[in-house]
Amino acid sequence: MNDKKLMNLAADNIRILAASMVEKAKSGHPGGAMGGADFINVLFSEFLIYDPENPTWEGRDRFFLDPGHMSPMLYSALALQGRFTLDELKDFRQWGSPTPGHPERDITRGIENTSGPLGQGHAYGAGAAIAEKYLETKLGRTMMQHTIYIYISDGGVQEEISQGVGRLAGALGLDNIIMFYDSNDIQLSTECGVVTAEDTAAKYEAWGWKVLTIDGNDADEIRQALHQAQQEQQRPTLIIGNTVMGKGALRADGSSFEHHIGTHGAPLGGEAYVKTILHIGGNPDNPFVIFPEVEQLYARRREELKEIVAHRHAAEQAWASENPDRAAQMREWFSGKAPQVDWSALTQKADAATRVGSAACLGVLAEQVENMICSSADLSNSDRTDGFLNKTHDIRRSDFSGAFLQAGVSELTMACMCIGMYLHGGIIPACGTFFVFSDYMKPAIRMAALMRVPIKFVWSHDAFRVGEDGPTHQPVEQEAQIRLMEKLQNHQGEDSVRVFRPADVNETTVCWQMAMENMSTPTALILSRQNVKNLHPETDYTQARRGAYIVAGSDERFDVILLASGSEVATLEAGAELLRKDHLRVRIVSVPSEGLFRRQSKEYQEQILPRGAKIFGLTAGLPVTLESLVGSNGRVFGLEHFGHSAPFKVLDEKFGFTAENVYAQVKAFLAED
Repeated sequence: MNDKKLMNLAADNIRILAASMVEKAKSGHPGGAMGGADFINVLFSEFLIYDPENPTWEGRDRFFLDPGHMSPMLYSALALQGRFTLDELKDFRQWGSPTPGHPERDITRGIENTSGPLGQGHAYGAGAAIAEKYLETKLGRTMMQHTIYIYISDGGVQEEISQGVGRLAGALGLDNIIMFYDSNDIQLSTECGVVTAEDTAAKYEAWGWKVLTIDGNDADEIRQALHQAQQEQQRPTLIIGNTVMGKGALRADGSSFEHHIGTHGAPLGGEAYVKTILHIGGNPDNPFVIFPEVEQLYARRREELKEIVAHRHAAEQAWASENPDRAAQMREWFSGKAPQVDWSALTQKADAATRVGSAACLGVLAEQVENMICSSADLSNSDRTDGFLNKTHDIRRSDFSGAFLQAGVSELTMACMCIGMYLHGGIIPACGTFFVFSDYMKPAIRMAALMRVPIKFVWSHDAFRVGEDGPTHQPVEQEAQIRLMEKLQNHQGEDSVRVFRPADVNETTVCWQMAMENMSTPTALILSRQNVKNLHPETDYTQARRGAYIVAGSDERFDVILLASGSEVATLEAGAELLRKDHLRVRIVSVPSEGLFRRQSKEYQEQILPRGAKIFGLTAGLPVTLESLVGSNGRVFGLEHFGHSAPFKVLDEKFGFTAENVYAQVKAFLAED
């Protein structure tokens, strides 16, 4: 069998398996998988470098799939590699199956990223490309010389995030990216021409990409384009592959079912499925088969790879012998363990904004955590991630030795690219912006939570005290939203996001310590713009590690508990002084993390917030933020409306966030009995 016939047979084998998976599940997307089969076959059988015996090898090429609905294509191709069994393909989309409807990260099976929401997957790939470039400056070419392959579809190109990725990858000259654009002109409910008329090639060329346009169903053209892309040394490469949606598909009457929206998101169905499978060389009564010739093709590739990686491993071992300290460091970086940080020399400026406290912590991390990369969405001198930047320099085209990514105004792109840095391995990412702009990042936060990526989200300007910028920049509902992610459990039973809103600069230090220790879920730090008075000098800040703790009034006898997080704790302390003049016994509790508090023993929770106690909560956000903590006997004073443009001290007065109003509110609350 000549090469052309063999490659077509292998692609048809992928098409048969993909269509059959969807048909058996009675759910899924066969058309895109059938159209993309040629590219993934050429890539996996000839180009992708990985270790068949060590799938987590750090030096492997990475393949990031953006359109998760094309999972049948990926699973089928991975089955040819031997990473999935045919029985597992038959279980597509079923309970407990390793072949869910959209791929979920599993490096041992060749799945580098959880994909689903279009556009995010290729941003992960771009972030991985930055990680590879950065690590190369630390470890050298021997250890970091792989290629980041990305697969994107029409929908991913349409999603706005593609603009951010295209701009940044082009500006940085990420020549280790080869992205295949499966351009089949069909989407779920329309043909693409109905919703777009842009010149995609010209757009990417304007961003600084090398662009190749080919027949995406022709193995020879795919192969030639990949060879050209591998030679590029200055730009990322986009291969626009014009493919046929549902390639090979027939209707029940035998007419062509190709290039039709009906194949995008539904099984081919009944006689159409039978006719299609027969047409592309399969047996509809026994479709889950790997053809012998195809099995041999992938077996030969495995042998080639064993030889390729043997040479690579020999070079890596020689490097490790010559650079034992760096080798140990690399093992530590890729271990997933929390870095060792010495915080003992850190001294915080008293009564400063918690964003300033965060900047001091980031300075420590920049000096001590060599595999950490921080980013900001054009706000580094305001969200104070410049605490990190001041100890390093920007990542720039042809200079990836800096550890700070200036992302420009692109919060979602930034977050996803930082997630991709972690998915690559070896990097601990952090990214910052104003808290109100976390709204742009919600899709990335959710995916980071689902994949258990320990990214550090740094959100400053945490409340209406942004002041003069007005209601567009004053977060009110955002804390309640992110606190919901504290309550949402991931598949391992962890809080899907760990959230901290520190009460002062010293509590900020402890929160950053916990953030760096947390290597299993994302961490969010919510920080003040304005200065915040330190809690009283006897405060035991180590107790913040329990999520909630008593900062005043620890004796068993009290009349009321005052509870808050962030800036409002200091306001409670000021209000408590007035209440004590009325001979009221007051306990003050700081709750930087409700989620962490709920993880403590029932005995500890009862000790801090005894059942039946009168609890008054103060929050600059929606009252619901604290309602589950104060309980049915409690009251929360919060903000139930948008902010206004005015100096923050005026807003404190107008909105009632003063010692005097705390006194009045608590007195009225206690008088209700």
